Amino acid sequence: KTHPLAKIVNNSFIDLPAPSNISAWWNFGSLLGVCLILQILTGLFLAMHYTSDTATAFSSVTHICRDVNYGW
Repeated sequence: KTHPLAKIVNNSFIDLPAPSNISAWWNFGSLLGVCLILQILTGLFLAMHYTSDTATAFSSVTHICRDVNYGW
């Protein structure tokens, strides 16, 4: 542990001083939070390209699938 970068990683992740009452549910909750933020962000990006009007809804979905990068 003499390398400075290895020492920073070791102190930040491995030898992290944490209370004993933190369990695996904290990790699960933080992962759920990340999933929620990711869904909100992708929903906002989809809302930029989607039209809910009945006349143009199908064409907006085909636009997302064909013209938007990583559309499907």
